Amino acid sequence: MHVDSRHRPLVLTACMLSMFMAAVEVTIVATAMPSIIADLGGFSLLGWVFAIYLLTQAITVPIYGRLADLYGCRKMFFIGTALFLGGSVLCGFAPSLVWMIAFRALQGLGAGAITPVATTLIANIYGPHERAKAQGYLASVWGVSAIVGPLLGAFIVQHFHWSVVFWINLPIGIVAMLILAKYLPAEESRKTHALDLAGTGLLSLAVAAMLLALLQAESLGYYSLLLVGLAVMASALLVRQEKRAPEPLFPLSLWQNKVVVAGNIGGIVIGASMMGISAFLPTYVQGVLGGTPLQAGTTLALMSLGWPLASTLSGKLMQATSYRFTVLLGALLLVFGSLALLLLTPGSGLWWARVSAFMIGAGMGLCNTTFIVSVQNSVDASVRGIATASTLFTRMLGSALGTAILGATLNVNLQNRLPALHDPVQMLMDKLQRQQLSAERLNHIIEQVSASLHWVFVLAAVMSFFAIAAALLLPVGHRPAKRES
Repeated sequence: MHVDSRHRPLVLTACMLSMFMAAVEVTIVATAMPSIIADLGGFSLLGWVFAIYLLTQAITVPIYGRLADLYGCRKMFFIGTALFLGGSVLCGFAPSLVWMIAFRALQGLGAGAITPVATTLIANIYGPHERAKAQGYLASVWGVSAIVGPLLGAFIVQHFHWSVVFWINLPIGIVAMLILAKYLPAEESRKTHALDLAGTGLLSLAVAAMLLALLQAESLGYYSLLLVGLAVMASALLVRQEKRAPEPLFPLSLWQNKVVVAGNIGGIVIGASMMGISAFLPTYVQGVLGGTPLQAGTTLALMSLGWPLASTLSGKLMQATSYRFTVLLGALLLVFGSLALLLLTPGSGLWWARVSAFMIGAGMGLCNTTFIVSVQNSVDASVRGIATASTLFTRMLGSALGTAILGATLNVNLQNRLPALHDPVQMLMDKLQRQQLSAERLNHIIEQVSASLHWVFVLAAVMSFFAIAAALLLPVGHRPAKRES
Protein backbone atom coordinates (compact mmCIF):
# COMPACT_ATOMS: atom_id res chain seq x y z
CA MET A 1 0.00 0.00 0.00
CA HIS A 2 1.52 3.32 -1.08
CA VAL A 3 1.04 6.38 1.12
CA ASP A 4 2.76 9.70 0.37
CA SER A 5 5.77 10.04 2.69
CA ARG A 6 4.41 13.43 3.86
CA HIS A 7 1.20 11.76 5.02
CA ARG A 8 2.67 8.70 6.74
CA PRO A 9 3.23 10.51 10.08
CA LEU A 10 -0.45 11.50 10.04
CA VAL A 11 -1.53 7.89 9.42
CA LEU A 12 0.79 6.77 12.23
CA THR A 13 -0.77 9.38 14.53
CA ALA A 14 -4.26 8.15 13.67
CA CYS A 15 -3.25 4.56 14.44
CA MET A 16 -1.71 5.64 17.75
CA LEU A 17 -4.89 7.51 18.68
CA SER A 18 -7.08 4.50 17.91
CA MET A 19 -4.82 2.14 19.86
CA PHE A 20 -4.75 4.53 22.82
CA MET A 21 -8.54 4.59 22.75
CA ALA A 22 -8.77 0.78 22.94
CA ALA A 23 -5.87 0.33 25.39
CA VAL A 24 -7.02 2.96 27.89
CA GLU A 25 -10.53 1.56 28.03
CA VAL A 26 -9.82 -1.10 30.69
CA THR A 27 -7.98 1.15 33.16
CA ILE A 28 -10.22 4.19 32.76
CA VAL A 29 -13.38 2.11 33.31
CA ALA A 30 -11.83 0.37 36.33
CA THR A 31 -11.38 3.76 38.01
CA ALA A 32 -15.00 4.70 37.33
CA MET A 33 -16.57 1.38 38.40
CA PRO A 34 -17.35 2.39 42.03
CA SER A 35 -19.43 5.32 40.69
CA ILE A 36 -21.08 3.11 38.06
CA ILE A 37 -22.02 0.45 40.65
CA ALA A 38 -23.35 3.11 43.01
CA ASP A 39 -25.64 4.34 40.21
CA LEU A 40 -26.65 1.09 38.48
CA GLY A 41 -26.20 -1.54 41.21
CA GLY A 42 -25.46 -5.17 40.31
CA PHE A 43 -22.19 -5.54 42.23
CA SER A 44 -22.26 -9.35 41.81
CA LEU A 45 -21.84 -8.86 38.04
CA LEU A 46 -18.89 -6.47 38.36
CA GLY A 47 -16.29 -8.92 37.05
CA TRP A 48 -18.24 -9.45 33.83
CA VAL A 49 -17.93 -5.77 32.89
CA PHE A 50 -14.23 -6.42 32.32
CA ALA A 51 -14.32 -10.12 31.38
CA ILE A 52 -16.82 -9.72 28.52
CA TYR A 53 -14.76 -6.88 26.96
CA LEU A 54 -11.56 -8.94 27.09
CA LEU A 55 -13.38 -12.06 25.89
CA THR A 56 -14.98 -10.57 22.77
CA GLN A 57 -11.79 -8.65 21.99
CA ALA A 58 -9.60 -11.77 22.23
CA ILE A 59 -11.98 -13.87 20.12
CA THR A 60 -12.08 -11.34 17.29
CA VAL A 61 -8.38 -10.32 17.16
CA PRO A 62 -7.27 -13.24 14.93
CA ILE A 63 -10.49 -13.06 12.91
CA TYR A 64 -9.99 -9.38 12.07
CA GLY A 65 -6.33 -10.05 11.35
CA ARG A 66 -7.27 -12.53 8.64
CA LEU A 67 -10.12 -10.37 7.33
CA ALA A 68 -7.61 -7.52 6.92
CA ASP A 69 -5.50 -9.81 4.72
CA LEU A 70 -8.52 -10.79 2.60
CA TYR A 71 -10.48 -7.53 2.39
CA GLY A 72 -8.02 -4.79 3.31
CA CYS A 73 -6.93 -2.98 6.47
CA ARG A 74 -8.78 0.24 5.68
CA LYS A 75 -12.19 -1.40 5.53
CA MET A 76 -11.64 -3.50 8.67
CA PHE A 77 -10.35 -0.47 10.60
CA PHE A 78 -13.51 1.54 9.89
CA ILE A 79 -15.79 -1.39 10.74
CA GLY A 80 -14.00 -2.11 14.03
CA THR A 81 -13.76 1.53 15.10
CA ALA A 82 -17.44 2.14 14.28
CA LEU A 83 -18.45 -0.86 16.43
CA PHE A 84 -16.23 0.31 19.27
CA LEU A 85 -17.57 3.87 19.21
CA GLY A 86 -21.16 2.61 18.96
CA GLY A 87 -20.58 0.42 22.01
CA SER A 88 -19.01 3.37 23.84
CA VAL A 89 -22.03 5.60 23.23
CA LEU A 90 -24.43 2.89 24.38
CA CYS A 91 -22.39 2.14 27.53
CA GLY A 92 -22.87 5.75 28.63
CA PHE A 93 -26.66 5.29 28.36
CA ALA A 94 -26.77 1.85 30.02
CA PRO A 95 -29.82 1.66 32.36
CA SER A 96 -28.48 -1.34 34.31
CA LEU A 97 -25.30 -3.36 34.71
CA VAL A 98 -26.75 -6.15 32.54
CA TRP A 99 -27.11 -3.71 29.66
CA MET A 100 -23.66 -2.34 30.44
CA ILE A 101 -22.21 -5.84 30.01
CA ALA A 102 -24.03 -6.25 26.68
CA PHE A 103 -22.70 -2.92 25.38
CA ARG A 104 -19.19 -3.75 26.65
CA ALA A 105 -19.38 -6.90 24.53
CA LEU A 106 -20.06 -4.68 21.50
CA GLN A 107 -17.11 -2.49 22.46
CA GLY A 108 -14.89 -5.57 22.62
CA LEU A 109 -16.05 -6.72 19.18
CA GLY A 110 -14.76 -3.41 17.82
CA ALA A 111 -11.59 -3.31 19.93
CA GLY A 112 -10.62 -6.69 18.47
CA ALA A 113 -10.07 -4.95 15.12
CA ILE A 114 -8.28 -1.81 16.26
CA THR A 115 -5.00 -3.17 17.61
CA PRO A 116 -4.16 -5.86 15.00
CA VAL A 117 -5.39 -3.81 12.05
CA ALA A 118 -3.59 -0.63 13.13
CA THR A 119 -0.39 -2.61 13.72
CA THR A 120 -0.67 -4.32 10.33
CA LEU A 121 -1.53 -1.04 8.63
CA ILE A 122 1.72 0.54 9.83
CA ALA A 123 3.65 -2.49 8.56
CA ASN A 124 1.99 -2.06 5.15
CA ILE A 125 2.90 1.61 4.69
CA TYR A 126 6.44 1.49 6.12
CA GLY A 127 9.26 -0.61 4.66
CA PRO A 128 11.08 -3.27 6.74
CA HIS A 129 13.86 -0.87 7.76
CA GLU A 130 11.38 1.80 8.92
CA ARG A 131 8.90 -0.52 10.64
CA ALA A 132 11.06 -0.92 13.71
CA LYS A 133 10.89 2.79 14.57
CA ALA A 134 7.20 3.14 13.65
CA GLN A 135 6.14 0.05 15.62
CA GLY A 136 8.15 1.34 18.58
CA TYR A 137 6.00 4.46 18.65
CA LEU A 138 2.86 2.37 18.27
CA ALA A 139 3.85 -0.04 21.07
CA SER A 140 4.64 2.85 23.43
CA VAL A 141 0.92 3.68 23.46
CA TRP A 142 0.29 0.74 25.82
CA GLY A 143 2.65 2.09 28.45
CA VAL A 144 1.31 5.63 28.17
CA SER A 145 -2.31 4.46 28.40
CA ALA A 146 -1.54 2.51 31.58
CA ILE A 147 -0.40 5.74 33.24
CA VAL A 148 -2.97 8.11 31.75
CA GLY A 149 -6.02 5.83 32.13
CA PRO A 150 -6.39 5.81 35.93
CA LEU A 151 -5.58 9.53 36.22
CA LEU A 152 -8.04 10.49 33.48
CA GLY A 153 -10.71 8.20 34.91
CA ALA A 154 -10.33 9.72 38.39
CA PHE A 155 -10.53 13.26 36.98
CA ILE A 156 -13.66 12.52 34.94
CA VAL A 157 -15.49 10.82 37.81
CA GLN A 158 -14.65 13.69 40.15
CA HIS A 159 -15.85 16.45 37.81
CA PHE A 160 -18.39 14.82 35.44
CA HIS A 161 -20.91 11.99 35.20
CA TRP A 162 -19.37 8.51 34.84
CA SER A 163 -20.76 8.18 31.30
CA VAL A 164 -18.04 10.58 30.11
CA VAL A 165 -15.41 7.83 30.59
CA PHE A 166 -17.07 6.10 27.63
CA TRP A 167 -17.99 9.16 25.58
CA ILE A 168 -14.45 10.56 25.67
CA ASN A 169 -13.66 7.87 23.07
CA LEU A 170 -15.85 9.62 20.49
CA PRO A 171 -13.63 12.62 19.59
CA ILE A 172 -10.51 10.43 19.62
CA GLY A 173 -12.04 7.79 17.36
CA ILE A 174 -13.66 10.28 14.99
CA VAL A 175 -10.38 12.20 14.52
CA ALA A 176 -8.55 8.92 13.78
CA MET A 177 -11.19 7.90 11.23
CA LEU A 178 -11.17 11.30 9.52
CA ILE A 179 -7.38 11.25 9.17
CA LEU A 180 -7.39 7.76 7.66
CA ALA A 181 -10.34 8.58 5.39
CA LYS A 182 -8.39 11.53 3.98
CA TYR A 183 -4.81 10.24 3.81
CA LEU A 184 -5.08 6.45 3.55
CA PRO A 185 -5.96 5.46 -0.04
CA ALA A 186 -8.60 2.84 -0.70
CA GLU A 187 -7.09 -0.56 -1.44
CA GLU A 188 -7.20 -1.93 -4.92
CA SER A 189 -10.17 -4.16 -5.65
CA ARG A 190 -9.46 -7.67 -4.46
CA LYS A 191 -10.67 -10.98 -5.81
CA THR A 192 -13.72 -12.61 -4.27
CA HIS A 193 -12.78 -14.62 -1.17
CA ALA A 194 -14.46 -17.57 0.50
CA LEU A 195 -14.44 -16.76 4.20
CA ASP A 196 -13.64 -19.83 6.29
CA LEU A 197 -16.85 -19.77 8.35
CA ALA A 198 -16.25 -23.21 9.89
CA GLY A 199 -12.76 -22.18 10.97
CA THR A 200 -14.08 -18.90 12.35
CA GLY A 201 -16.72 -20.72 14.41
CA LEU A 202 -14.28 -23.29 15.77
CA LEU A 203 -11.69 -20.64 16.64
CA SER A 204 -14.33 -18.56 18.44
CA LEU A 205 -15.49 -21.64 20.39
CA ALA A 206 -11.94 -22.66 21.37
CA VAL A 207 -10.94 -19.15 22.49
CA ALA A 208 -14.21 -18.47 24.34
CA ALA A 209 -14.07 -21.80 26.21
CA MET A 210 -10.41 -21.42 27.19
CA LEU A 211 -10.72 -17.80 28.32
CA LEU A 212 -13.90 -18.49 30.29
CA ALA A 213 -12.16 -21.39 32.01
CA LEU A 214 -9.23 -19.14 32.94
CA LEU A 215 -11.10 -15.96 33.84
CA GLN A 216 -13.89 -17.67 35.80
CA ALA A 217 -11.94 -20.65 37.21
CA GLU A 218 -12.66 -19.75 40.83
CA SER A 219 -16.44 -19.45 40.40
CA LEU A 220 -16.81 -22.36 37.95
CA GLY A 221 -14.78 -24.87 39.97
CA TYR A 222 -14.51 -28.27 38.26
CA TYR A 223 -16.73 -27.06 35.40
CA SER A 224 -13.71 -25.07 34.19
CA LEU A 225 -12.03 -28.41 33.33
CA LEU A 226 -14.96 -29.22 31.04
CA LEU A 227 -14.43 -25.88 29.29
CA VAL A 228 -10.72 -26.64 28.87
CA GLY A 229 -11.67 -30.00 27.34
CA LEU A 230 -14.09 -28.24 24.99
CA ALA A 231 -11.35 -25.78 24.00
CA VAL A 232 -8.91 -28.62 23.24
CA MET A 233 -11.52 -30.47 21.16
CA ALA A 234 -12.44 -27.32 19.21
CA SER A 235 -8.73 -26.62 18.61
CA ALA A 236 -8.19 -30.14 17.21
CA LEU A 237 -11.17 -29.70 14.88
CA LEU A 238 -9.84 -26.27 13.87
CA VAL A 239 -6.49 -27.77 12.82
CA ARG A 240 -8.34 -30.37 10.75
CA GLN A 241 -10.52 -27.69 9.16
CA GLU A 242 -7.59 -25.42 8.33
CA LYS A 243 -5.78 -28.23 6.51
CA ARG A 244 -8.59 -28.56 3.98
CA ALA A 245 -9.98 -25.00 3.74
CA PRO A 246 -9.17 -23.28 0.40
CA GLU A 247 -8.50 -19.98 2.22
CA PRO A 248 -7.92 -20.95 5.87
CA LEU A 249 -8.54 -18.48 8.66
CA PHE A 250 -5.28 -19.55 10.31
CA PRO A 251 -2.86 -20.72 7.56
CA LEU A 252 -0.96 -23.63 9.13
CA SER A 253 2.12 -22.73 7.08
CA LEU A 254 2.68 -19.87 9.51
CA TRP A 255 3.61 -22.37 12.22
CA GLN A 256 6.48 -23.64 10.07
CA ASN A 257 8.08 -20.20 10.42
CA LYS A 258 10.39 -20.17 13.46
CA VAL A 259 10.10 -16.38 13.77
CA VAL A 260 6.30 -16.61 14.04
CA VAL A 261 6.59 -19.41 16.60
CA ALA A 262 9.08 -17.33 18.60
CA GLY A 263 6.77 -14.30 18.46
CA ASN A 264 3.82 -16.31 19.75
CA ILE A 265 5.79 -17.89 22.60
CA GLY A 266 7.07 -14.43 23.44
CA GLY A 267 3.52 -13.06 23.38
CA ILE A 268 2.36 -15.61 25.97
CA VAL A 269 5.36 -14.87 28.22
CA ILE A 270 4.92 -11.09 27.98
CA GLY A 271 1.19 -11.37 28.73
CA ALA A 272 1.71 -13.64 31.73
CA SER A 273 4.58 -11.56 33.13
CA MET A 274 2.62 -8.35 32.71
CA MET A 275 -0.26 -9.71 34.78
CA GLY A 276 2.16 -11.10 37.38
CA ILE A 277 3.41 -7.64 38.20
CA SER A 278 0.25 -5.64 37.43
CA ALA A 279 -2.01 -7.72 39.66
CA PHE A 280 0.28 -8.71 42.52
CA LEU A 281 3.04 -6.12 43.00
CA PRO A 282 0.57 -3.39 44.11
CA THR A 283 -0.89 -5.98 46.52
CA TYR A 284 2.56 -6.51 48.02
CA VAL A 285 3.24 -2.77 48.29
CA GLN A 286 -0.05 -2.04 50.07
CA GLY A 287 -0.65 -5.27 51.97
CA VAL A 288 2.85 -6.28 53.05
CA LEU A 289 4.87 -3.06 52.94
CA GLY A 290 1.97 -0.98 54.26
CA GLY A 291 2.15 1.51 51.41
CA THR A 292 -0.66 3.80 50.28
CA PRO A 293 -2.67 3.31 47.06
CA LEU A 294 -0.70 6.23 45.61
CA GLN A 295 2.62 4.52 46.40
CA ALA A 296 1.35 1.28 44.84
CA GLY A 297 0.22 3.20 41.78
CA THR A 298 3.52 5.04 41.32
CA THR A 299 5.40 1.74 41.68
CA LEU A 300 3.33 0.20 38.92
CA ALA A 301 3.67 3.37 36.84
CA LEU A 302 7.43 2.72 36.59
CA MET A 303 6.66 -0.47 34.66
CA SER A 304 4.42 1.58 32.37
CA LEU A 305 7.24 4.12 31.98
CA GLY A 306 9.87 1.50 31.16
CA TRP A 307 7.70 -0.04 28.42
CA PRO A 308 7.37 3.01 26.07
CA LEU A 309 10.98 4.10 26.64
CA ALA A 310 12.29 0.67 25.67
CA SER A 311 9.81 0.35 22.79
CA THR A 312 11.04 3.61 21.31
CA LEU A 313 14.69 2.58 21.66
CA SER A 314 14.12 -0.92 20.31
CA GLY A 315 13.91 0.31 16.71
CA LYS A 316 17.47 1.64 16.67
CA LEU A 317 18.77 -1.28 18.68
CA MET A 318 17.42 -3.99 16.38
CA GLN A 319 18.74 -2.13 13.35
CA ALA A 320 22.20 -1.74 14.91
CA THR A 321 22.39 -5.34 16.17
CA SER A 322 19.70 -7.93 15.37
CA TYR A 323 16.24 -9.11 16.35
CA ARG A 324 17.76 -11.87 18.44
CA PHE A 325 20.11 -9.60 20.40
CA THR A 326 17.35 -7.07 21.11
CA VAL A 327 14.87 -9.72 22.31
CA LEU A 328 17.58 -11.45 24.35
CA LEU A 329 18.43 -8.16 26.06
CA GLY A 330 14.73 -7.60 26.80
CA ALA A 331 14.34 -11.18 28.05
CA LEU A 332 17.29 -10.76 30.41
CA LEU A 333 15.81 -7.54 31.79
CA LEU A 334 12.53 -9.38 32.27
CA VAL A 335 14.27 -12.25 34.07
CA PHE A 336 16.44 -10.04 36.30
CA GLY A 337 13.47 -7.82 37.16
CA SER A 338 11.38 -10.89 38.05
CA LEU A 339 14.21 -12.39 40.14
CA ALA A 340 14.62 -9.06 41.93
CA LEU A 341 11.04 -9.38 43.18
CA LEU A 342 12.11 -12.53 45.05
CA LEU A 343 14.31 -10.37 47.25
CA LEU A 344 11.35 -8.35 48.53
CA THR A 345 10.72 -8.77 52.26
CA PRO A 346 8.28 -7.11 54.71
CA GLY A 347 11.15 -4.81 55.67
CA SER A 348 12.07 -3.82 52.10
CA GLY A 349 11.81 -0.26 50.93
CA LEU A 350 9.64 0.82 48.01
CA TRP A 351 12.57 1.57 45.73
CA TRP A 352 13.52 -2.08 45.33
CA ALA A 353 10.01 -2.84 44.10
CA ARG A 354 10.14 0.18 41.81
CA VAL A 355 13.47 -0.78 40.24
CA SER A 356 12.11 -4.28 39.61
CA ALA A 357 8.97 -2.83 37.99
CA PHE A 358 11.00 -0.55 35.71
CA MET A 359 13.27 -3.42 34.59
CA ILE A 360 10.29 -5.66 33.82
CA GLY A 361 8.57 -2.87 31.88
CA ALA A 362 11.71 -2.15 29.86
CA GLY A 363 12.16 -5.85 29.13
CA MET A 364 8.58 -6.19 27.91
CA GLY A 365 8.93 -3.08 25.75
CA LEU A 366 12.04 -4.42 23.99
CA CYS A 367 10.57 -7.91 23.51
CA ASN A 368 7.09 -6.90 22.40
CA THR A 369 8.10 -4.46 19.68
CA THR A 370 10.90 -6.64 18.33
CA PHE A 371 8.73 -9.74 18.14
CA ILE A 372 6.04 -7.85 16.20
CA VAL A 373 8.52 -6.31 13.73
CA SER A 374 10.40 -9.59 13.20
CA VAL A 375 7.14 -11.46 12.55
CA GLN A 376 5.87 -8.83 10.11
CA ASN A 377 9.18 -8.80 8.21
CA SER A 378 9.37 -12.60 8.00
CA VAL A 379 6.02 -13.27 6.29
CA ASP A 380 4.47 -12.47 2.95
CA ALA A 381 2.22 -9.40 2.76
CA SER A 382 -0.77 -11.67 2.02
CA VAL A 383 -0.67 -13.15 5.56
CA ARG A 384 0.81 -10.20 7.46
CA GLY A 385 -2.49 -9.38 9.15
CA ILE A 386 -3.08 -12.82 10.66
CA ALA A 387 0.63 -13.17 11.57
CA THR A 388 0.50 -9.86 13.46
CA ALA A 389 -2.83 -10.73 15.07
CA SER A 390 -1.53 -14.10 16.28
CA THR A 391 1.27 -12.38 18.22
CA LEU A 392 -1.17 -9.93 19.81
CA PHE A 393 -3.68 -12.70 20.53
CA THR A 394 -1.13 -14.87 22.35
CA ARG A 395 -0.28 -11.89 24.55
CA MET A 396 -3.95 -11.66 25.58
CA LEU A 397 -4.05 -15.42 26.14
CA GLY A 398 -0.88 -15.15 28.24
CA SER A 399 -2.50 -12.43 30.37
CA ALA A 400 -5.49 -14.65 31.11
CA LEU A 401 -3.26 -17.67 31.72
CA GLY A 402 -0.94 -15.72 34.01
CA THR A 403 -3.84 -14.27 35.99
CA ALA A 404 -5.40 -17.73 36.50
CA ILE A 405 -2.19 -19.59 37.42
CA LEU A 406 -0.70 -16.90 39.65
CA GLY A 407 -4.05 -16.17 41.30
CA ALA A 408 -4.52 -19.87 42.07
CA THR A 409 -0.98 -20.04 43.47
CA LEU A 410 -1.72 -17.16 45.84
CA ASN A 411 -5.06 -18.63 46.97
CA VAL A 412 -3.63 -22.10 47.64
CA ASN A 413 -0.77 -20.64 49.68
CA LEU A 414 -3.08 -18.41 51.71
CA GLN A 415 -5.43 -21.31 52.44
CA ASN A 416 -2.52 -23.43 53.67
CA ARG A 417 -0.85 -20.71 55.72
CA LEU A 418 -3.91 -18.87 57.09
CA PRO A 419 -6.76 -21.41 56.94
CA ALA A 420 -8.81 -19.71 59.64
CA LEU A 421 -8.86 -16.28 57.95
CA HIS A 422 -11.21 -15.22 55.16
CA ASP A 423 -9.43 -12.92 52.67
CA PRO A 424 -6.35 -11.95 54.74
CA VAL A 425 -5.09 -9.77 51.89
CA GLN A 426 -8.16 -7.55 52.13
CA MET A 427 -7.64 -7.43 55.89
CA LEU A 428 -4.20 -5.90 55.34
CA MET A 429 -5.37 -3.60 52.53
CA ASP A 430 -8.25 -2.16 54.59
CA LYS A 431 -6.80 0.57 56.77
CA LEU A 432 -9.47 0.25 59.48
CA GLN A 433 -9.17 -3.55 59.79
CA ARG A 434 -5.38 -3.30 59.81
CA GLN A 435 -5.42 -0.82 62.71
CA GLN A 436 -7.65 -3.09 64.78
CA LEU A 437 -5.13 -5.97 64.70
CA SER A 438 -2.64 -6.42 67.53
CA ALA A 439 1.02 -5.93 66.60
CA GLU A 440 1.79 -9.65 67.01
CA ARG A 441 -1.17 -10.79 64.90
CA LEU A 442 -0.52 -8.13 62.26
CA ASN A 443 3.11 -9.24 61.90
CA HIS A 444 2.05 -12.88 61.63
CA ILE A 445 -0.47 -12.15 58.85
CA ILE A 446 2.03 -9.93 57.03
CA GLU A 447 4.67 -12.70 57.13
CA GLN A 448 2.27 -15.32 55.78
CA VAL A 449 0.88 -13.08 53.02
CA SER A 450 4.45 -12.10 52.09
CA ALA A 451 5.46 -15.78 51.89
CA SER A 452 2.39 -16.54 49.74
CA LEU A 453 3.15 -13.68 47.34
CA HIS A 454 6.78 -14.82 47.27
CA TRP A 455 5.65 -18.06 45.59
CA VAL A 456 3.65 -16.02 43.09
CA PHE A 457 6.84 -14.13 42.20
CA VAL A 458 8.78 -17.42 42.00
CA LEU A 459 6.33 -18.72 39.41
CA ALA A 460 6.41 -15.40 37.53
CA ALA A 461 10.22 -15.60 37.44
CA VAL A 462 10.07 -19.17 36.07
CA MET A 463 7.68 -17.97 33.34
CA SER A 464 10.08 -15.17 32.38
CA PHE A 465 12.83 -17.67 31.45
CA PHE A 466 10.68 -18.80 28.52
CA ALA A 467 11.35 -15.37 26.99
CA ILE A 468 15.00 -16.38 26.65
CA ALA A 469 13.93 -19.60 24.92
CA ALA A 470 11.78 -17.57 22.51
CA ALA A 471 14.72 -15.23 21.79
CA LEU A 472 16.98 -18.16 20.94
CA LEU A 473 14.48 -19.36 18.30
CA LEU A 474 15.14 -16.21 16.26
CA PRO A 475 17.77 -16.59 13.49
CA VAL A 476 21.24 -15.25 14.30
CA GLY A 477 22.11 -11.91 12.73
CA HIS A 478 18.70 -11.11 11.19
CA ARG A 479 17.70 -7.44 11.35
CA PRO A 480 15.31 -5.09 9.51
CA ALA A 481 16.23 -4.97 5.80
CA LYS A 482 16.67 -1.67 3.99
CA ARG A 483 14.67 -2.71 0.95
CA GLU A 484 10.96 -1.93 0.73
CA SER A 485 8.39 -4.72 1.17
